[in-house]
Amino acid sequence: MESNHHHFMGLALEQARRGLSEGNSPIGSVIVRDGTVIGEGHNTVTTDLDPTAHAETMAIRDACRKLGTTDLAGATCYTTVEPCPMCCWMIVRSGIRHLVLGARYAGLPDADVGDYTVEGLVALTAKSLDVVTGVRVEECIAVRDQGSA
Repeated sequence: MESNHHHFMGLALEQARRGLSEGNSPIGSVIVRDGTVIGEGHNTVTTDLDPTAHAETMAIRDACRKLGTTDLAGATCYTTVEPCPMCCWMIVRSGIRHLVLGARYAGLPDADVGDYTVEGLVALTAKSLDVVTGVRVEECIAVRDQGSA
């Protein structure tokens, strides 16, 4: 399973680099079900002039369009940086129950989210989300830092 996490986080990193090359924040995400990528996305906030166009949102939108449903039960979301509260809630509401993270906000020196964690947000609800952390963290931070330079 861990090698799969490494592989799929690599695909999310490719999405992050794509976002950076387009002038957006370098954050990427892929949605996987049954070992197959069903959605992918990267941050397009700047190029789309859309404050909701975060990587996770774009990947979920892509998966829902491809599958013709808003139900992503059984899927896993891989993302290079911990999802913001908006994206975290969208992950939960779409039926995704597994989240694999690269960088955590707590590990980013310029994070502006206080004490927020995905686990803290989910704990406020009657929902559940299995969270795996520590996957390719250094690479995820390095790509994200390229966007801050």
